[in-house]
Amino acid sequence: MSTTRGKTEKTGRRGKAKPEASTAERLRRLFTSLCAQIDGGHFANAIKTCDKILRLAPADADAHKTKLFLLLQTEQYDAALALLADDDDGHGHEFEHAYALYRLQREEEATALLDQVTRQRGEDDRGVMHLRAQMAYRTGSYSQAVDLYTQLLDSAEPTTDEHQDIHTNLYASQLSLEFTTTGFVRALGMLPKDLSASLGSGSVPVSALVHASGAGAGARGARAPRAAAASAAPHASHDTPTHAPKPPRRSRVPRGVVPGLSPPPDPERWVKKSERSAGVGGGRRRRGGGAGAGAGGGGATQGSVGVGVGAEGVGSSSTTGGGGGGAKAKGRKRK
Repeated sequence: MSTTRGKTEKTGRRGKAKPEASTAERLRRLFTSLCAQIDGGHFANAIKTCDKILRLAPADADAHKTKLFLLLQTEQYDAALALLADDDDGHGHEFEHAYALYRLQREEEATALLDQVTRQRGEDDRGVMHLRAQMAYRTGSYSQAVDLYTQLLDSAEPTTDEHQDIHTNLYASQLSLEFTTTGFVRALGMLPKDLSASLGSGSVPVSALVHASGAGAGARGARAPRAAAASAAPHASHDTPTHAPKPPRRSRVPRGVVPGLSPPPDPERWVKKSERSAGVGGGRRRRGGGAGAGAGGGGATQGSVGVGVGAEGVGSSSTTGGGGGGAKAKGRKRK
């Protein structure tokens, strides 16, 4: 009877289902997980958590905004545009919309949308200035990019990462502006006359231009601008292939030696130890050599080590023999 009662009680405890959590409690747990995932840099899992939140609360503005920023952070620009298109209340995300269009190389649409953002926020907004400077650099308006980056650099904190990024972009814009104004003309002056005269016909291949410009620069002893050298590097790699030095054979490399990392072998490894320039003494140590054998031998023997230790005050006696002045030479036993 008691066994039947125990089975009934056990079955009853297992049969009870846990009460389902409310929607508010589930949202609270999901937002807690979302914050932890963003802090840990797990953006892919964070996007999935945003989808779970939006299934429970489709009109949650925080979840929409967080997912949009996560898509931009993970460079999923098409998905970001789709999210903005599905959002009924898409007002307020025009800047993010323009940035996604810029990254997808749709400059005309991005410029029109950025003008709308500029009218709302003003021309002094730092985000607008950053994006407009990047678009100016991409479209070849280097003078405008230099002006915008200069204004941003003057108002940026010197110890921030933004200051370093602006400085790098400003330097690139200045190099491009210098090449388009003076460097390009200077590079054309290095070309031979017959080649520069035929540039107007457009029949000269790019490889010939690169080869001629390199020859002219070597003859005149001048160097081309960095931008010109960087643009000519891909073409030069196809015309003049460079062969990397062959690595040594694995069969010729001794065991345990890493080429380029292990120190080179001793050049005197074939010379006797007594004749090496390092002064390593050779030969057997005489019985009872004492301090004279250690000091006069000029080598790193046990007797010399004992003398050095005795000079430092640790003790001049040595159990190995010949350790300092404390060791006595054996004499003949008197009869």
